[in-house]
Amino acid sequence: MRAPSLDSPPRPAFRGPTFIRLLARLTDDTLPQGGTAPAERLSQWLDWTRAVVLSKVLDAKASEAEQATQVVDRDDDAVCAKARATLLASIAEAPELAIPQPQADVASHDDAAAPEAPSDFAPFRQRHLALQRSMLIATGRLRGDLRDRLAQRSPDMARLAEVDAVMEGALSPREHALLGAVPALLETHFERLRAAADTSATDPSAAWLDGFRRDMQGVLIAELDVRFQPVEGLLAALRTH
Repeated sequence: MRAPSLDSPPRPAFRGPTFIRLLARLTDDTLPQGGTAPAERLSQWLDWTRAVVLSKVLDAKASEAEQATQVVDRDDDAVCAKARATLLASIAEAPELAIPQPQADVASHDDAAAPEAPSDFAPFRQRHLALQRSMLIATGRLRGDLRDRLAQRSPDMARLAEVDAVMEGALSPREHALLGAVPALLETHFERLRAAADTSATDPSAAWLDGFRRDMQGVLIAELDVRFQPVEGLLAALRTH
């Protein structure tokens, strides 16, 4: 038996957030380990005007929390959990991502319900963009609402809410640009799988398509986790007060 070649060592596993690791696997890229420190990367994302605003907020004396409006007693964790569950359901129930796909002989009894086989990546792109919009709207609303509730708790919490608002405004453009590139990465993965299967996307239950659907669902769920990180940070601050 021929001994395995030692010329091509196995590709090292990338250590990092789940979302980044998934994208690295799907694109078959070799990503560097370590790299620039987080603080240095953050300084590259902030332009000088945003940096000045952030500095002023951090250096400012904590103002008194607004007492005119009574803080409504509610379970913030439950509200956020419900929003997250709704978004997860929208990913799981997306018809383009259903596994397995309904068979043609079953769906033929109801032509209106019969799924149209994807001829290319376009239906998946449209669904991905729609789900990204839903995540953006839901997490943005939650983040703003939680900041308002923090601002009513104490001067220190009010300052934290203001810092979060500045950071959201400063980092959102870069975040949108990076997350907006994900559909293109998924399309490359889609085309690679189709080429490897040596077929066209005419069978909605093809094995390679089912594999792609699982990959796309995994990426969307991991992106949801990323988008909820600021929300979870604000929730943690509310729990401590």
